[in-house]
Amino acid sequence: MNKKTLILCLLISLLVGGLSSFLTKDSIALYETLNKPLFYPPVWLFPIVWTIFYLLMGFSSYLIVQSHSSSKEKALILCGFQLLVNFTWPLFFFNLQNYFLSLLILIILIISVIYMLYTFKDINIMAFYLNLSYLFWLFFAFYLNFMIFLNN
Repeated sequence: MNKKTLILCLLISLLVGGLSSFLTKDSIALYETLNKPLFYPPVWLFPIVWTIFYLLMGFSSYLIVQSHSSSKEKALILCGFQLLVNFTWPLFFFNLQNYFLSLLILIILIISVIYMLYTFKDINIMAFYLNLSYLFWLFFAFYLNFMIFLNN
């Protein structure tokens, strides 16, 4: 195990999430005033869930980096792309309050994560499984975003 590479992979994904969170922190209070759907988790759950997902993304990218697959560069580019799209979603949703555009960004994110998972699966099955819950959460986020778009 290469500890420096592992720490770097974990830090990259955590820093993306942390920066996104920092840039949207002043807009989160507005979120409380929105008409939210029936199945809405408590606000305190979101930072916990996202921290876990960013750790899983970082660890799975480490598994890809450590592989000897000829497809690992493609997989890491896909991982970076989905992280970039993931970073932009809260800016449009919270800061700009553009619920339609954030919905479109979520669609791009879901498609990119599916493609990333498809690529990960051929390289390291554990990296694939580590991100399945993230994909399921994105579908739930799509539901939340869609209902907020309709109701606000």
